[in-house]
Amino acid sequence: MTAPAPIPPRVLTVAGSDSGGGAGIQADLKTMLALGTHGMSVLTAVTAQNSLGVQGAWELPADAVRAQYRSVVDDIGVQAVKTGMLSSAALVGLVAELLAGTGAPVVVDPVGVSKHGDALLAAEALDSVRTKLLPVATVATPNLDEVTQLTGLTVTDERGMRLAAAEILAYGPRWVVIKGGHLPGEAVDLLTDGSEEHWLRAPRYDNRHTHGTGCTLASAIACGLARGQDVPTAVRGAKEYVTGAIRGGFALGAGIGPVDHGWLTRPAD
Repeated sequence: MTAPAPIPPRVLTVAGSDSGGGAGIQADLKTMLALGTHGMSVLTAVTAQNSLGVQGAWELPADAVRAQYRSVVDDIGVQAVKTGMLSSAALVGLVAELLAGTGAPVVVDPVGVSKHGDALLAAEALDSVRTKLLPVATVATPNLDEVTQLTGLTVTDERGMRLAAAEILAYGPRWVVIKGGHLPGEAVDLLTDGSEEHWLRAPRYDNRHTHGTGCTLASAIACGLARGQDVPTAVRGAKEYVTGAIRGGFALGAGIGPVDHGWLTRPAD
């Protein structure tokens, strides 16, 4: 008689779909598979999206989001949750309520705009992100555009990243990763809980095909937390994974292609 296969860590993504496969739910599930976890999903919105941008977005009803979440959590259980595109104040509030009762670490990617500059979060939902979603986050992972949306700060250097981190932490997450990928020079991120700081640096690759980086990083952090890693270890490993994925990014369509979620399994050149 063969022994039952071990159950991999279970990670749930609550996010929108990307029909082009580079970001959103699709990127999350690819990342979770690549990092040896079992990925599950709660779909919040459907987008028509490709390498050129977002051509349309349709939010799912709150009852459908709640039913998906309860279906997964009540039967299968989760060891970490990652949130992405929530689009409206109603969905932000609903998801925050669900997360508060789950008892698993939560990675909040406060998705506001797409890689192409398309709005993915209603302006009136920003206050709900600040007051309801960020307080339940174990780790929040805003990029610099999202920092500006949430705090009004425009970050132009590492000192500004430190100021931005303090502003985001004031909303309640235990840790924040300020992603500095939009700054010139090396790709630097700041992880802090307000008392300790970790500056994470990586080479900047001359590759424009970076669609899905934010989703990928947040999902990779959730995978590390599901494995029982502490936050600095999980974020450091996620940074290494997404750096390799950026290095391997490839052209699809006529615009910005995706990062390579499967780079760990590709044969070395």
